[in-house]
Amino acid sequence: MAAWLSYIERLHPKSIAMGLDRVQQMLGRLELQVTQFPFITVAGTNGKGSTCAMLEQIYLQAGYQVGCYTSPHILHYNERVRVNGAPASDAMLCQAFAVVEQARCVEPAIALTYFEVGTLAAVWHFIKTGVEVAILEVGMGGRLDAVNAFDPCCTIVTSVDLDHQEFLGNTREAIGYEKAGIFRAGVPAICGDPNPPASLLAHAAAIAAPLICLGEEFNARLDRDCWHYQVGQQTRYTLPTPALLGAYQLNNAACAVSAVEALQDRLPVGQSIIATGLGNLNLSGRFQIIRPPYAGTKRASVILDVAHNPHAARALAANLRALHGEADSDLVGKTYAVFAMLADKDSGGVIAALKDHIDGWYVADTLHTRGAMAKDLARQIAGLAPGSIIKTFGSADKAYFQACIDVEACMDADENAKIIVFGSFFTVASVMQILPNNAA
Repeated sequence: MAAWLSYIERLHPKSIAMGLDRVQQMLGRLELQVTQFPFITVAGTNGKGSTCAMLEQIYLQAGYQVGCYTSPHILHYNERVRVNGAPASDAMLCQAFAVVEQARCVEPAIALTYFEVGTLAAVWHFIKTGVEVAILEVGMGGRLDAVNAFDPCCTIVTSVDLDHQEFLGNTREAIGYEKAGIFRAGVPAICGDPNPPASLLAHAAAIAAPLICLGEEFNARLDRDCWHYQVGQQTRYTLPTPALLGAYQLNNAACAVSAVEALQDRLPVGQSIIATGLGNLNLSGRFQIIRPPYAGTKRASVILDVAHNPHAARALAANLRALHGEADSDLVGKTYAVFAMLADKDSGGVIAALKDHIDGWYVADTLHTRGAMAKDLARQIAGLAPGSIIKTFGSADKAYFQACIDVEACMDADENAKIIVFGSFFTVASVMQILPNNAA
């Protein structure tokens, strides 16, 4: 498996090369004209992974054979390709890669990116295993993403904000247009952004995609111990709060329920099944709270969050505020950050969103070709939050170990400190690898 992953990383001279031509050529070679089961395509700046996981669990609870393709992974590539909730085996993925490679090498050979090979292999695997519904997460943008080579029966854009500007544009309007590229004429389209860009709305109207938007055609209203999925002003379902923490997860849940509603004729699902599916969800690295002793500390809890852009950082900050607003919360003590990012991300925007919630920074190099250096991040933190306690490390695991030592040494007997690990998938993965096995 490792050899295959290393090989497909080198097939294309660029790690990211936007466009559908290569994948569309491969669809013909592989004869992947998929019509026997519906696809749901999910795009968005943030929230798309959570929404995919929600849909996956709902349809699994309903008894369907479900394929789910997401990215990136945290610990193992196999996490990206799941059938019935289980990651594909090394053997199945190697077989899928071999099939794609054989078709790719037919003259003239096609230079595919890592993500393009992975997307084709995942869909081939879903066909091979006979799934009844497939949920595909867009890697980046939408219009020119490899996932968009497959025609969906329902589309979702969870949110629109600034990220990947070098590929998608520098404004929400430009990025909204790229994400709206997954819409199709006559195919149900769902938008979970409470303030969708005009470009997204205009594109849906121009191609006659039946678009419904959060806050307009559907809504999520939180109650004390439940939430209400509303269509117009009418409550369609009353459901328990989702297992994933964070107020923004209600928007993702509402998008997932809207997709289920749109496909009821093809894939019927009852209210009790929707409730069970949303309640059973467990997704690593999305405001995931790990309590001692499973956090590797005696008393401090750990929060893992893959927030890596300002939009996600603001959501993370809102979650932290909510924790401190709970009178009975055991997480109201000081917050220590284990922080590392990629150099091509808006680290300044992330730091600005969270600086008022962090009592001490343990900043690490990211061991990746695109990784930011800890000294550069520390300089930004010092500029944006003068007087902050900042320590730098060569890796996130070393930063985490020192944070544990320092926090345990200074915690009062009645203080409930927490260590929050964020900044990228790589940061969370580095720390997750060293947590006790039953914490992940």
